[in-house]
Amino acid sequence: MSFEAKRCGVQFSPPSIVLMYQHKETKDVRKRIIPVRNFSKYSDCSMAAEGLKNHPRHRDYLEGVSQSQLEKLHIILRDHMQGLSLEHSLASFRLDPDEDLNQLDDDKLARKKGKMDELFEKNRKHKDDPDFVYDLEMDFTKTTQEKCSWDEESNDGF
Repeated sequence: MSFEAKRCGVQFSPPSIVLMYQHKETKDVRKRIIPVRNFSKYSDCSMAAEGLKNHPRHRDYLEGVSQSQLEKLHIILRDHMQGLSLEHSLASFRLDPDEDLNQLDDDKLARKKGKMDELFEKNRKHKDDPDFVYDLEMDFTKTTQEKCSWDEESNDGF
C-alpha cells in the first residue's frame, strides 16, 4: 500500500500525532491519529520520533514525513507537558537575527541550528540546478568607512 502524507500536527489530549494522508490508488483523503505512548516531559524527542517512524504499524503512513518534522512535533508535545504554551514552542523554532545564541541552553540551541541547517539546504544551489553557476564572481560596491580616532593616532607604521 502506498500513502502520501499531506499534513501532520499534534493533539494534546491524549498526546497524539495527527496525520492527514491520501491513498495513492483510490485518492481517498483520510485522517490517522497516532497515539504517542510512553512519552513524558523528560523523554528524548529524537528517539521517540525515530521509534514512531520505524514502528511497523505506522511505517507506511509516515514514510513521507521527515524525521525532523516528527521531532518538532514531539518537542511541541513535550513542551506542552512541561506547561509551556504553543506560541512559546513555535517561537523556539523561529530564527531571530538579533538573538544572542550564546545565551540559549543546549536544547534551544539545537532547535535553532536545525532550523538554520534546514534553511541552508533549501537555499543551496546544486550542480544539477538549472540556474547553477560555477565560479560566480560578484562585484560589491565599496562603502566609505568611517575613520576612528585610534586609526589616526597610530603612527607606528602598522
